Amino acid sequence: VQLQAFGGGLVQAGGSLRLSCAASGSIFSINVMGWYRQASGKQRELVAAFTSGGSTDYADSVKGRFTISKDNAKNTVDLQMNRLKPEDTAVYYCHADAERGSDYWGKGTLVTVSS
Repeated sequence: VQLQAFGGGLVQAGGSLRLSCAASGSIFSINVMGWYRQASGKQRELVAAFTSGGSTDYADSVKGRFTISKDNAKNTVDLQMNRLKPEDTAVYYCHADAERGSDYWGKGTLVTVSS
């Protein structure tokens, strides 16, 4: 499984960005996908993800501002980020949980929110 993320960049506080992750390869093995982020000096954390039951899970810090969506036909998972804050600045990673306990990470995309 290969994951390629698009859409990072620089935005002012209060602005919006949309990240997109495209999966390729053995996509049939993927169970769920989501987005994580890692700010400088901090551990990687979950931002938003689909659960195995088909629902969504969000970090408390992004609830009401970020929305995760997917297009099964295109094998993509998007993250719409609204009302961005400087504390959202991080490298964002696409993640896929797959069969047999495998998981995959895309190369990160940097999101910088200026105050």
